[in-house]
Amino acid sequence: MQLIDEIRTAWGWTGIQPLEVVGENEFGNLIVKDVDGSYWRICPEDSDCRVIASTRQELDALSKDQAFLRDWHMSALVDRAFAVLGVLAEGRKYCLKIPSVMGGEYSEENFGTIGLNELIRASGHIARQVKDLPDGAKVRLVIAP
Repeated sequence: MQLIDEIRTAWGWTGIQPLEVVGENEFGNLIVKDVDGSYWRICPEDSDCRVIASTRQELDALSKDQAFLRDWHMSALVDRAFAVLGVLAEGRKYCLKIPSVMGGEYSEENFGTIGLNELIRASGHIARQVKDLPDGAKVRLVIAP
């Protein structure tokens, strides 16, 4: 399945109507242009998908914002993941085995690699299932075939 289709299927419940992926980082975060011209950021490790810019001009301004760029490039985290897992194979991204929204830590023990499509699919489905839970709620992860 194409990445745009994965985004639509896994994250469409947020309101995103993906047209084009305009950016991605080593942890599978995506910047996605919507059919309405807005730009969304999908943050799989945080199970988050939200509008970050309403126009291309706003996105261009963000690309000059040092705080945004530090958060986007995740350099310290990428360096730690690289030290543990090495170079990413084609089509793969670093990830948190247990997402932060489910109590996963940003630690070497929780780092893994995963295919980008699979990461987008899994994180969207997890986000949808936990979106209404209060902070600190207990969850039970059930893996179904």
